[in-house]
Amino acid sequence: MANFPLEYFWLIPLGFAVGAYGTLIGAGGGFVLVPILLLLYPREATETITAISLAVVFFNALSGTVAYARMKRIEYSSGLLFSVATIPGAILGALTTTCLPRHVFDIVFGFLLIATAVFLAIKPGGGVGAERRYPSKYRACTVTETDGTVHRFSYNPVLGGSVSLIVGYLSSLLGIGGGIIHVPVLVHLLNFPVHVATATSQFVLANMALTGTLTHIAAGTFTQGLRRTIMLSLGAFLGAQLGARISGKIRGTWIIRGLAIALGAVGVRLLMAVL
Repeated sequence: MANFPLEYFWLIPLGFAVGAYGTLIGAGGGFVLVPILLLLYPREATETITAISLAVVFFNALSGTVAYARMKRIEYSSGLLFSVATIPGAILGALTTTCLPRHVFDIVFGFLLIATAVFLAIKPGGGVGAERRYPSKYRACTVTETDGTVHRFSYNPVLGGSVSLIVGYLSSLLGIGGGIIHVPVLVHLLNFPVHVATATSQFVLANMALTGTLTHIAAGTFTQGLRRTIMLSLGAFLGAQLGARISGKIRGTWIIRGLAIALGAVGVRLLMAVL
């Protein structure tokens, strides 16, 4: 730790808070971390900000995945399908980050957060379609948690894979991990119960964020920001364990509403700093 100036140590509690909340709602925490980094380091290059965030998202999602795996909330076969679909988009998104000017990046990111927040606030429910009938092409899933809770649902795997490809690109481009997009998609378009959606999203995020991070490393992006990444990742890894533990004590609709409030507040703050 001798090589780390004291100014970096405050990033550990920041990473902890981001990791705890990100895991609670299955979003990886990047949607909170990126605007914070944008505000803290206004002169930093876009690719450095996204590289730092994506690496932190990986460690956050990895820790959250381990915690949710113990609870048996992850739908692994679906998670693997979505993970494979995100990989091409994650690689392309990481490579094209340098093509997006900083002010354009900030504006696009801010409006994306606000638009997602409005959608979730209007329609916080989801994942209640187990009693409905679906076409034969839909995939039926059953997830049984360690406490005995059983979730049964069906979804269209073609739609899920297609959306995951887009999520992989946007999340890697913006450095947000994709959970703010993937969780609403899983809940509202693919009929996943909220708690299964957040857990499965963490599994997908770990695979996708690793792909994006390795791409940034190969491209040489981590010549700046390595020490900040380490401190934030340490906090996020620990915070993810707390987020997973308290997730079972909160109703699914409140998790979605919490996500909407956070997205809206961060989006407005970011646009205020740019416009």
